[in-house]
Amino acid sequence: MIVRDEARCIARCLASAAPHVDRMIVLDTGSTDDTVAIAEAAGAEVARFAWIDDFAAARNAALDLSDADWNLVLDADEWLAGGEDALAALGAAPFLGEVRIESRFEGVAGPETGVSWIPRLLPRGVRYEGRIHEQPASPLPRKRLPLVVGHDGYEAAQRLKKAGRNEALLRAELAATPNDAYLLFQLGRELQAAERWAEAADRLAHAYNVSGPADPFRHALVIRALFTLKSAGRHDEALALTEAEFENWPSSPDFFFAVGDLYLDWGALHPERAMEEALPLVEYCWQRCMEIGEQPDLEGSVRGRGSWLAAHNLAVFYETLRVADKAAAYRAMAEGMKADA
Repeated sequence: MIVRDEARCIARCLASAAPHVDRMIVLDTGSTDDTVAIAEAAGAEVARFAWIDDFAAARNAALDLSDADWNLVLDADEWLAGGEDALAALGAAPFLGEVRIESRFEGVAGPETGVSWIPRLLPRGVRYEGRIHEQPASPLPRKRLPLVVGHDGYEAAQRLKKAGRNEALLRAELAATPNDAYLLFQLGRELQAAERWAEAADRLAHAYNVSGPADPFRHALVIRALFTLKSAGRHDEALALTEAEFENWPSSPDFFFAVGDLYLDWGALHPERAMEEALPLVEYCWQRCMEIGEQPDLEGSVRGRGSWLAAHNLAVFYETLRVADKAAAYRAMAEGMKADA
């Protein structure tokens, strides 16, 4: 782990990992709170590192302290939340182990959880590259593991502390590599979280144009671009993106969720065409979400878009149209699905 001023959460992280690892190495990059004392009390070995605005450099300095065959890389605002048995069954053949990161954030309808698949189980010798949103630099194959990691760093209070730092580092990296699709995507995410819609839409549209269908973040990029273009008032671009990507995501509830939201917003701007053109598509898209169901293997998916969030939207949709029986049925469905999740 690399940490700085994480007294709020580091004990939770270390307590979740301790039963499943041989050593816990914490590299502190300049904490002024009780992070170091808490880490040591939890059984971690703590070393210091002078922060140089480079996450890969810090990650690599931490990895240099390890002599293990396998390294589990965590952040302080994360914790092991399931599938820990995978750590005892890694074997000798090297690969990059992708784990499921479940990130909490505040959505329009309340707390939501997004899913990302990130390589966090690294065999001996693998190191990182990238000043921010660093990635393992290795040709080894990637393998998804059943290990689940919870994360609350995207909640509003936590994002606020890191937003300016992340944006500055991303802009510095992009100054050298202005067409790096992944960095453009990450900057778009930062700007979207800050509700700087026009700037976010520019970056995400640029990222889309220079990325490719095989990029692992492509699904997440398309969904965010749809939401952000809509929020920036660039509906024509969002509709064009929908048409371009429609055949690529037939099994993505997140795609249909975003398209339904887009057509609802478009219909509000064109009331004379809403009843015949927009509203039937809104209804279709959110019903399609429920037909597909949850798809947590999709990068950037959000829990509930294949179940209760789609049902909730349909309930509100039918309430607005004063179709009371359908509204009540979907309201009950949404509540039941959420309770069972």
